[in-house]
Amino acid sequence: MVIKLVSAETNLGSVSNVNTATLVRLFNNHSAAILITRKTAAGATIGSCTVNTKETVLLSKDPTDTLTAASNGASVLVAQIAYQN
Repeated sequence: MVIKLVSAETNLGSVSNVNTATLVRLFNNHSAAILITRKTAAGATIGSCTVNTKETVLLSKDPTDTLTAASNGASVLVAQIAYQN
């Protein structure tokens, strides 16, 4: 799979909509698994998943939805991406 980088990489040290991304590359650089939660702009939880240490996942979300890490958010790296053909 080829992805197109659309934004600079940042972290989830605080709640973020990741530059209003609809597709996010997320990498857990911490030494433990971390729970990631997706919420609406109003703060209602949509869903969550655990990302294992050193694991990369691609998450789809609405532009105003936010992502947050339950702990160690500074170790969770995120970037807005798009699929590349």
